[in-house]
Amino acid sequence: MSRKKMTSEPGDHGEPVVFPLLSVPGLDVMDVICHSGPDDQPFEEKNYYVSLAIVMEGTFKYRARRAPVLLSPGSLLLISAEDNFECSHEHVCGDRCISFQYEPAYFERIAADLGACGNPHKFSQDRLPALPPLIALSAEAQAGIAGPHVVDFEELALDLAATVLVELAESRVSPRSTTTQDERRISTTLRLMEERFREPLTLESLATFNGLSPYHFLRIFKQVTGITPHQFLLRKRLREAAQLLRTTNLSVLETALEAGFGDLSHFNHTFRAAFGTTPSKWRYMRFGKRYKG
Repeated sequence: MSRKKMTSEPGDHGEPVVFPLLSVPGLDVMDVICHSGPDDQPFEEKNYYVSLAIVMEGTFKYRARRAPVLLSPGSLLLISAEDNFECSHEHVCGDRCISFQYEPAYFERIAADLGACGNPHKFSQDRLPALPPLIALSAEAQAGIAGPHVVDFEELALDLAATVLVELAESRVSPRSTTTQDERRISTTLRLMEERFREPLTLESLATFNGLSPYHFLRIFKQVTGITPHQFLLRKRLREAAQLLRTTNLSVLETALEAGFGDLSHFNHTFRAAFGTTPSKWRYMRFGKRYKG
């Protein structure tokens, strides 16, 4: 996630393939696709920029100054400037992220315009789970890689930085430790949920898949990902629906069914709660940014 060379050629020795989406003074945005797996040796890197990466697909482990954390779809990786770090795939192969890389001075200006306190170059956490404020941002990024010219990535980068700074300022949650076995179980489960998110996956069925009681499965899922299985599925379906609305001509009903919502009324209510507007208006609206710097 350090500033990679802009290339669409296959990476060497498990290095990711990088597709540029935006490059302006102080900011680069790129689509990063990694095919590494458990047999590939992780590489340690040094990050010279403030980097925020929205995980679109797959899972991987990130290790820097703190205990390692597992990243899953919809979550956000936070990499401080001047940090040494490594990413690894201990349980499953591959991931895809939209990486926003800010020059430190550029990010510092955003923080100053927001009135943020402390050092904006050093994050207090390495990961934010798929929190409600990140749903629309993740969906916007997903629509941007699915449909060219659909998204203004510079506006999205500003809004993402502002959202992260606000969330970190308000966060009071301390991460809990997890075991390697827990992470392996949940990584496998997340891959299953990504592939079958349209199906009515119940807590009971997911727990049975892991050979655990529903209570034990729910507890470790929340510890590893920061959210519940229901929240993960709902937010995955919302991101899928938002992309379909922007990139296809499916009706709202067809979109709801294709994204895994069995009830149109429930879809409309859930979508409006997450995005602040109706599915029909989202299809044509310009993404509204909260950052006003």
